[in-house]
Amino acid sequence: MRAPRRHRLHARLLLGAPLLTALAAGLAFGCAQAPESSPEAGAAETAPNTLTEAEREAGWRLLFDGETTAGWRGYNLETFPDTGWAVIDGALVVGATATDPDVAIGGDIVTTESFADFDLKFEFMLSEVANSGVLYRVIEEEGAAIWYNAPEYQVLDDPAYIEMGTMDMHTHLTGDNYDLHASGEKMLRGPGEWNEGRIRIQDNLVEHWLNGTKTVEYELGSPEWEALVAASKFAPYPRYGRAESGPIGLQDHGRNVWYRNIRIRPLEPVSLFNSENLDGWRVHGTERWYVEEGEQGGEIVCESGPDAEYGYLVTEATYRDFDLTVEFKQEADGNSGVFLRSSVEGTTVSGWQAEVAPPGLFTGGIYESYGRGWLVQPDPELDAALRMGDWNTMRIRADGDRVETWLNGTKMVDLEDEQIGEAEGSIALQIHDGGGIKVRWRNLRITDLGR
Repeated sequence: MRAPRRHRLHARLLLGAPLLTALAAGLAFGCAQAPESSPEAGAAETAPNTLTEAEREAGWRLLFDGETTAGWRGYNLETFPDTGWAVIDGALVVGATATDPDVAIGGDIVTTESFADFDLKFEFMLSEVANSGVLYRVIEEEGAAIWYNAPEYQVLDDPAYIEMGTMDMHTHLTGDNYDLHASGEKMLRGPGEWNEGRIRIQDNLVEHWLNGTKTVEYELGSPEWEALVAASKFAPYPRYGRAESGPIGLQDHGRNVWYRNIRIRPLEPVSLFNSENLDGWRVHGTERWYVEEGEQGGEIVCESGPDAEYGYLVTEATYRDFDLTVEFKQEADGNSGVFLRSSVEGTTVSGWQAEVAPPGLFTGGIYESYGRGWLVQPDPELDAALRMGDWNTMRIRADGDRVETWLNGTKMVDLEDEQIGEAEGSIALQIHDGGGIKVRWRNLRITDLGR
């Protein structure tokens, strides 16, 4: 089956060619002192290596305290390297004690803790001709280099390596998924200036960001990813990118790189339904919503009532950027849906619906009620993913102005829309009017993606 095309409605322009900054001139770097960098050059607005109250409440944690190497150790080691790395002026510095800047003497380092799905932010400052990387879900294997098994966010003095002209730098520049995916439009600040990198991974969907711009996106284990790996330098390493969890790694490739403000927010799903009652939800309309015991525990049942009108079950909490999975079973008719970023007054809904419908009626498509109608419908051949009368799993990912849906593992639609991107609201389950409808719901789990 064909993969869905990405549909854009009044979407921003995404450019494909890298935007590189000029190589900074006249900067000299010592091994034990970081170059000066002004706040205008990208320094943090708050004190380095601290969290705001809002960040703490959102679940962010520091991986580096700015003073010690606590929480880090050498790759394949139990302790932190006694040479090469050092903490200098609130930064964790690669090659800090090296006498030859092109010789990596400290080796790679990793966190003492492992992470599965997460949002990782870090600031880095390059020296001239710097080369490093941030790796994730690291697998430690005796005799194997760290990159044999772990995907890498490339950190590099791009202009210097492009100027050398000794190799094809496609997929080898800052923000790239090293050797597999090349960055799109970006802005890299040169040596002596701070940059912010970001890696977000949730349910094997990975994003790299640089200074607020997404540079690449890929899905671990997807057919595209498998084909790229098979044609890359990673082909001989069967464990590459296969770990479900692992440490975060920083690479020592020679030359100084300063890291600070390394912070992480684990992305862990929470349940929207307690399996016992409808606490946390509001019923709109006269249609029937109730909880019934099922094979795996409690299930929400929506069933047409005597009025046979529209009805909604709406979360009391609101959500903006999230990844939601729900299971549903259409016992009769099955015309329903999951609304995102919505609000409901009486039985009038404002928002966007991921369609749940009988066969042939575009389950997984995105519909705007009382507005523009269908924004995108799945290709008809994708409807084969629907299992009428049996349990189905729908996944809805809303991130900024982009909405994606999957049905039983099949990607149904991929939409970008500015109006959706401006909204925030509740999750709502719908029962359609007309009568004769009965749908069961269970395992409603949401992951807050933050901003």
